[in-house]
Amino acid sequence: MRYRVLVASFAAVALVIGAVAWFAPSQAQAPIVLKMQSTWPSQDIFHRTFVDWATKVTEMSAGRLKIEMLPSGAVVPAFQLLDAVHQGTLDGGHGVTVYWYGKHVAASLFGTGPSFGLDAEALLAWIYYGGGQELYNEFMRDILKFDVVAFHYGPMPTQPFGWFKSPVTKPEDLKGIKFRTVGLSAELYKKMGASVVILPGAEIIPALDRGVIDAAEFNNPSSDRLLGFPDVRKVMMAQSYHQPVEFLELTFNKKKWDSLPKDLQAIIKYAAMAESADFTWKMIDRNSKDLEEMKAIKGVKVVRTPKSVLEAQLKAWDEIIAEKLTDPFSVKVLASQKAWAARVGALRLDIMVENETAYNYYFKAKPAAASAPKPAAPAAKPAAPAPPAEKKY
Repeated sequence: MRYRVLVASFAAVALVIGAVAWFAPSQAQAPIVLKMQSTWPSQDIFHRTFVDWATKVTEMSAGRLKIEMLPSGAVVPAFQLLDAVHQGTLDGGHGVTVYWYGKHVAASLFGTGPSFGLDAEALLAWIYYGGGQELYNEFMRDILKFDVVAFHYGPMPTQPFGWFKSPVTKPEDLKGIKFRTVGLSAELYKKMGASVVILPGAEIIPALDRGVIDAAEFNNPSSDRLLGFPDVRKVMMAQSYHQPVEFLELTFNKKKWDSLPKDLQAIIKYAAMAESADFTWKMIDRNSKDLEEMKAIKGVKVVRTPKSVLEAQLKAWDEIIAEKLTDPFSVKVLASQKAWAARVGALRLDIMVENETAYNYYFKAKPAAASAPKPAAPAAKPAAPAPPAEKKY
């Protein structure tokens, strides 16, 4: 009996030791840390979504993967971020593809090219389900020769046409003004007569304040407000075809990416998809609050871009495609996007109701009802009918 008790005791101890040996390494193992920089100031809504994505990654991985998040300029300037990721100076980055326009014009097609009637959500769907991701992989690997893995998320609302001293009433109003934009939009504003200056976000307001540029666009009401646009310009021209389809990008050094366990790679990808929805909802909330405040407190006047200017933008896009996007890769991307837009655009136009009618019904002031008319005087008593004429046969 005593022998059996001893055997059972030793077996129990062995089980405990085995369990400790099994779990101890994973508990003691330090988390994997990825050093990543964004292209945004730390308080910008785009940097905040970078932080929120990183939080999701840490929570979904139970702390096994953590992101060291740095704002724009912490290691390299915004426009040099992709090089730093490729070289391994940074493990990853957060930005937009248009910032790589200086490397190849096709970079702008992934978010800042002609829209063909799509919005950002529909073009992001092309990335996931229309062949866009495969084309972007080819772009990084074969065109830029960069060892970078990229994911896209976060569809942006249509970007304002720009901030001006006075409203733009016709296409000719752009002629000769010094205007800030980026990517293929630079070519578009040039076609419309502007003198374009390409600047990163942090340099826009000082340039406007000093008169280096006359007008500028950046991205959305929240980012524009944070940068300080309402302090230097009071007219925001809203609605435009220059950048209605942009979204955000996460990039990773490929060697670092390949070293990650498969489950952590999946967490990075699916956390980006989750943050895409979360970002969309946050933008609706924060953009609407900031736009309301800029109008009520800062005296900003929001003016819809005239249809004549929108039509001039589309004509400018035709010229840009014919002149700037003739290389085989750009032609292939444009063909893929147009095929997607022809199908998806038709779906949206046929099925999705326009909401301006409903908004105006509920929230725009209605004309006061006219006062009730006085009752009409009673009609005169009709005269007795004349006797029928005698019939003649």
